[in-house]
Amino acid sequence: MRQPSLTARRVAAVSVSLVLAAGAAACGPEDNDAKSSGGDSTPHKGGTLTVLNSNPQQDFDPARLYTSGGGNVPSLVFRTLTTRNRENGAAGAKVVPDLATDTGRPSKDATVWTYTLKKGLKYEDGTAITSADIKYGIERSFAPELSGGAPYLRDWLVGAADYQGPYKDKKGLAAIETPDDRTLVFHLNKPEGEFPYLATQTQFTPVPKAKDTGTKYEEHPVSSGPYKVVTNQNDGEHLVLERNKYWSASTDAERKAYPDRIDVKSGLDSSVINQRLSASQGADAAAVTTDTNLGPAELAKVTGDKELASRVGTGHFGYTNYIAFNPKVKPFDDVKVRQAISYAVDRSSVVNAAGGSALAESATTFLPNQKSFGYEPYDLFPAGATGNAAKAKELLKQAGHPNGLTVTLTHSNSKDFETSPEIATAVQDALKKAGITVKLQGLEENDYSDTIHSVKTEPGFFLAHWGADWPSGGPFLAPIFDGRQIVKDGANFNTGLLNDKSVNDEIDAINKLTDLDAAAKRWGALDKKIGEQALTVPLFHPVYKRLYGKDIKNVVISDWTGVLDISQVAVK
Repeated sequence: MRQPSLTARRVAAVSVSLVLAAGAAACGPEDNDAKSSGGDSTPHKGGTLTVLNSNPQQDFDPARLYTSGGGNVPSLVFRTLTTRNRENGAAGAKVVPDLATDTGRPSKDATVWTYTLKKGLKYEDGTAITSADIKYGIERSFAPELSGGAPYLRDWLVGAADYQGPYKDKKGLAAIETPDDRTLVFHLNKPEGEFPYLATQTQFTPVPKAKDTGTKYEEHPVSSGPYKVVTNQNDGEHLVLERNKYWSASTDAERKAYPDRIDVKSGLDSSVINQRLSASQGADAAAVTTDTNLGPAELAKVTGDKELASRVGTGHFGYTNYIAFNPKVKPFDDVKVRQAISYAVDRSSVVNAAGGSALAESATTFLPNQKSFGYEPYDLFPAGATGNAAKAKELLKQAGHPNGLTVTLTHSNSKDFETSPEIATAVQDALKKAGITVKLQGLEENDYSDTIHSVKTEPGFFLAHWGADWPSGGPFLAPIFDGRQIVKDGANFNTGLLNDKSVNDEIDAINKLTDLDAAAKRWGALDKKIGEQALTVPLFHPVYKRLYGKDIKNVVISDWTGVLDISQVAVK
């Protein structure tokens, strides 16, 4: 997470691949059971599934994609060593085997991970998938011309920091051994108990060296999944997938692969997508979206229509919207000022500004309120539902501001209901009751992102958000609070510029654990410890509401992605 190039990709991964950005404690999706407009509700094979999206599926190369759990549409074509469990709610936050026979076998100190491939794995052309293909797939993700994927491997693999990929370095990575066609051994710089989560990223997709066409590979990547690419127009704006006849369900317990054909149409306006799904006419009756939520106004309309309401999938993804402080900027260098703002925040008004309680759940912890993250409920600066202005004024007086103070809140001008003017205004109104005058500084999205992610320009007080690369406290807390991940000359995400040895040491200690349940408990405890420093004010976790066509069946929404899993869908 320390690479400067991460800014655009990291934000894109959260807002596009997952939600294409999203809990109550360990809460799962509601209203997401498969429903249809009468008749047999049992999912059957056949038919065409249409996908209506806003964002094109760009860079359809496993090396260049930044996904969680293998992504949604990508996971139909690209299989990986491990993948997400394709089940509803909290059960879907578990990592399970995919191409491998298990989730990996660690050495005693979790610095060496060994995988064995299943027997009978084949590409779309019928040739066998080998361990060397996975090693090569990983190596090509290091090539500068194929950059964009998750950066962890460069940090974690021994000797990988300066590796430039197989086009320039034919020797490859010695840190990945392939003693035979079915075995891979990974050697890591330090203990990483969450390596099975990383192995869900598309960089672990097998790529046959003989079929690698470099930057053109995305036009026709060789499929290891249930579908192959037959059309890729305008850099992922229109994708057509058809069955890979050599894929075998006997080797793949996760993907159902019900439809015969999948037609992905992107570049559409979000309102048009929701209108088409609502009407469900023609091919749109068998349509879904993997990146477009219902907005507040649309949700109000849908809620009043029983038939439409029955076609809304609800999900939660590990994602937190929060206020960030830069303690290097006055008056936020005073913890009492930060605490005062924490008490003054009116989360009810913030939730309303985010679209209401159906689309946002108030947060008092930085970690999302799901079990897999290690969520431990706490409220260190209890503001109640509408803010505690009296306590805030008391702290301001102790901080030497008996008559209040004036501060500037930086936000994005994007209408995203996250870091946008509506949220900023809600914060402004609440703090006014505590004697804090808030001036709003709105920036256009690119300027906003560049400003808040630079140590040199980071404001003292701004709106921010973070989503997890996988459902664990590690990729949630470390990038934001590990002092060794502060980037002085690139994209920095440690907004509080925290470099606390005890926090850094605990992150290292948890990373050594291969018992992920035990690790989760310690992530939760660390979240509370960090929270005592009041470097952030958690505001809310988003809830995702998405329409699907009337002929869609077998809707599965896990807490890993928070959105409909396209690999499970059947059409009438």
